[in-house]
Amino acid sequence: MITFNADEVFEMAEQIERNGAGFYRRTAQVVQDPKVRDILLGLAGMEDDHEKRFARMRSTLDESKKQSSVFDPEGDAAKYLRAMADGRVFDTRVDPAQRITGRETQPDVLRAAIALEKDSIVFYLGLRDLVTASAGKKDIEEIIREEMGHITTLSGQLAVLQD
Repeated sequence: MITFNADEVFEMAEQIERNGAGFYRRTAQVVQDPKVRDILLGLAGMEDDHEKRFARMRSTLDESKKQSSVFDPEGDAAKYLRAMADGRVFDTRVDPAQRITGRETQPDVLRAAIALEKDSIVFYLGLRDLVTASAGKKDIEEIIREEMGHITTLSGQLAVLQD
């Protein structure tokens, strides 16, 4: 039987944020346009800030939130979440140069970043459904709001570029 608790959830969230920051930094090294590079580096900084925030949230969890709280006898939810954290969301095992060649337009790069942020939200929605209210469901909802803020930022930049 595999279970999750808020502590583990935040640990995975921190890893996703680290992966995201790494993705944006490596992608910024590949693109040629300085404006796109600045946007990507700004997003990397936002991911760094989120990682720190989630680490602080994790450090303040009381012992009851560190107890297992999700029943997953087949381990399917655990496998899904681990797969998402380890590869599907901001996959750091793939060279970003394979995704972003530098020939993409600025809007193309921003659309790719929006898609990655959406993957993060899907991951966090799955986590939210696995964590009880007493184990930190509100904390997960806050993570979702933060990631939605990234999409808002990216979408705003995309709108500016398309005008």
